[in-house]
Amino acid sequence: MTEPFACTPQQSRGRLYREDESAHRSCYQRDRDRIIHSSAFRRLKHKTQVFVEHEGDFYRTRLTHSIEVAQVARTLANTLGLDVDLAEAVALAHDLGHTPFGHTGEDALDALMTPYGGFDHNAQTLRIVTSLERHYAEFDGLNLTWDTLEGIAKHNGPVTGEIPYALSEYNRKHDLELHTHASAEAQVAALSDDIAYNNHDLHDGLRAGLFSEAEIRELPMVGPSYDEVDRLYPNIDPYRRRHEALRRVFGVMVTDLIDTSRTRLADSGATSAQDIRDLGRPVIAFSDEGFAQLKQIRHFLFTRMYRAPKVMAVRERVTQALEELFPIYMADPALLPHRWQGDVARAEGQAALARLVADYIAGMTDRFALQHHGQLTGRDILDGLDEASGVRRV
Repeated sequence: MTEPFACTPQQSRGRLYREDESAHRSCYQRDRDRIIHSSAFRRLKHKTQVFVEHEGDFYRTRLTHSIEVAQVARTLANTLGLDVDLAEAVALAHDLGHTPFGHTGEDALDALMTPYGGFDHNAQTLRIVTSLERHYAEFDGLNLTWDTLEGIAKHNGPVTGEIPYALSEYNRKHDLELHTHASAEAQVAALSDDIAYNNHDLHDGLRAGLFSEAEIRELPMVGPSYDEVDRLYPNIDPYRRRHEALRRVFGVMVTDLIDTSRTRLADSGATSAQDIRDLGRPVIAFSDEGFAQLKQIRHFLFTRMYRAPKVMAVRERVTQALEELFPIYMADPALLPHRWQGDVARAEGQAALARLVADYIAGMTDRFALQHHGQLTGRDILDGLDEASGVRRV
């Protein structure tokens, strides 16, 4: 049953460019489908979560991560009486603006773009779905509903202080009310992201050999989950044991979020989706204890995985690759693809050109960025790194 504080297709604020509604899909389902069929979504297949390569193709990419986030968001939204399709649309779109090489690439591109307004992957997602996807006859972008765009822009909370360039640019013509919280559906998508990446990074870090099961058993949520599996299945094989334990960790996170959010929603007194936006605080949240435990898991992953020496060795090289690509394209924008040349001709000044170059580089997959860096510089940026460093050889 849909709760009164949920978003509904009937009350959607509509699209920037008016379209006839579909006879077969709600406006949120249509948004979801346009996101899935976008070029940016397909490219997530070859954009990494954490830039580490090991044996086989078992490790998460941005695409598999986005699918996992969407699955969690659907479960949470359905359980809490929210609009499942809107939550799923925001979840599927949330990483479209990521650069090659994960947050390493984002940091590098943000530094390169500092003189021109900076770079933010969340704002870049909005730029993609409102401008850079160019497949439809009557508009640039995907012409998503206001509700989905709001969720993309604000799923992590109100946008305060200096507003990223891409958000500011779009918000001037289509006010997304950046100062308020987003809908409960968008809040669900944001915390589904937290659940998905913390859980799957434990999986991937173990497979990568960056830490051991004995080490993660010291973590809250994780240790009790292993204890339960060992009690129920004392002779289970190690791989099944790991999977059984970590899926229980996943369940603990989801249950904590549902129980806490259900109480917060009831206590909010909200009787409409707008009440949720105007409340001044998030309604989708972990308990204090759950959040504290999750912080410990995040800290462990940060120190043992994201800042592991072999990961950092690759981070340094791919940062250098983007630092070298950017000025090459700035000096000779004719190197950009033919279909970009119209935008290049219309670009007025260095800032506009830099934004186009950033758009192009941000859209690259890991593999494409490494290949083009090699073609333009005559060097393999990863040459000389020991195989133990986890280098992706493409």
